[in-house]
Amino acid sequence: MDARTGVELRSMADAVLQPGFVGKEPPPWLRRRLAEGLGGVALFARNVVDRDQVAELTAAMRAEKPDVIVAIDEEAGDVTRLDAYTGSPWPGNLALGAIDDPALTREVAGHLGRDLAAAGITFDYAPDADVNNDPNNPVIGSRAFGAEPERVARHTAAWITGLQEAGVAACAKHFPGHGNTNVDSHLDVPLIKAGRADLEAVELIPFRAAIAAGVQAVMSAHLRVPSLDPDFPATLSRKIMTDLLRGELGFDGLIVTDGIEMRAISDRYGLANATVLALAAGADAICVGGEHADEETATMLRDAIVAAVRSGELAEERLADAAARVARLAAWSLAVPKVAPDPRAAAVGLSAARRALRISAPEATFPLAAAPYVIEFQPQLNLAIAPETPWGLLAPLAELVPATTGTRLSSSAGLPDALEASCGRPLVLVARDPHRYEWMTESLKGALSVRPDAVVVEMGVPASPLGDVHIATFGATAAAGRAVAELLAGRS
Repeated sequence: MDARTGVELRSMADAVLQPGFVGKEPPPWLRRRLAEGLGGVALFARNVVDRDQVAELTAAMRAEKPDVIVAIDEEAGDVTRLDAYTGSPWPGNLALGAIDDPALTREVAGHLGRDLAAAGITFDYAPDADVNNDPNNPVIGSRAFGAEPERVARHTAAWITGLQEAGVAACAKHFPGHGNTNVDSHLDVPLIKAGRADLEAVELIPFRAAIAAGVQAVMSAHLRVPSLDPDFPATLSRKIMTDLLRGELGFDGLIVTDGIEMRAISDRYGLANATVLALAAGADAICVGGEHADEETATMLRDAIVAAVRSGELAEERLADAAARVARLAAWSLAVPKVAPDPRAAAVGLSAARRALRISAPEATFPLAAAPYVIEFQPQLNLAIAPETPWGLLAPLAELVPATTGTRLSSSAGLPDALEASCGRPLVLVARDPHRYEWMTESLKGALSVRPDAVVVEMGVPASPLGDVHIATFGATAAAGRAVAELLAGRS
């Protein structure tokens, strides 16, 4: 009994944690905890320099625990960790949905999976299976494959298939659906008002497709759905995690939480209590470390789990079941064959980004008559996007047309000076989700009233086109920026 309530119980509690850490190599505390049974580790942009460094990092962790689950939040779009400092070479989900070629989506995910596997990453917190049916959604947007359930479903399934064929476990998120909200769960608790029938007709369709495609994991959402559970947010709801996801939908893989320190959960329940409640509700793994990436947090959560088992708040059988599911995913990761990266991958990504472009004026001709002046309008990015990740058109266009210059504005205050600087040159206006920002929409309209000849490039969820020549990229990845730059420079 002492061993079960001591070393073995702490080991089971460690097995269900997926903490983050600071640094480009595993710190001593992480090495020690891996040797003691820590089940997984979550990598963030702060842990990445390049692919070779990540491969060395993951090899060092495996020296302590060969079957450690190495997870990363790599959506191959605006949310990227592996390419956080350069921008993703892939077009992103919304662009793939706009192309609507599931074979291409499967190919892109396959290339990404090969890349991740070569770096020693075994678990990807992707794809985003949300239906972005609220255009004002501040946290999903271009991360989704679109606003149509069936379109999202077929691309979710294709993405999962491609990634897992390359040997990396996929994770459909954010269950039961984060698309129909205008609140960011990093900051507060979103409320989904849809009834059960509406959820069946929209939000649950992609998750059913993900399960049918054999997805290895599903990530919970930190939001309230009163029609499913009037009391608890999804991550902490047995009605949603166990009764619905496990029981009705028949999912038998790993359930992992979204970052447990996100304010939608932690502000009300606290890190330790939320961790215990999530496990009791049916979660098998706890993602933590976006903000609390230290040994003290990992130890506090482990000890809280052990204390909850001893007090009876968390059934020992439930913890054992969660640890067993973690071990099963780890075993799958070791057993599934890995596929080496394909040198043609970069060309596939750029080609896909080109296919996604939509131009409102088919008669428009390029290249531009001269080196342009570029005005980029900077939105407030959601917290899922690494702040280091570059976006926009000025840099890639200047690379192709060296005399290109411009500016980036975060308000309308600098617009008159920018317009004056553009005199005598072609003008390109670059926006990202302008329909969500009144100042940005008014700035675009104001600029077009002065320069109706300007080309408008929208690098997010497209709304009503503005301007005579409007180009939609359906995302702000590096591949999208390069595709537009080539078009405007006459290189495509």
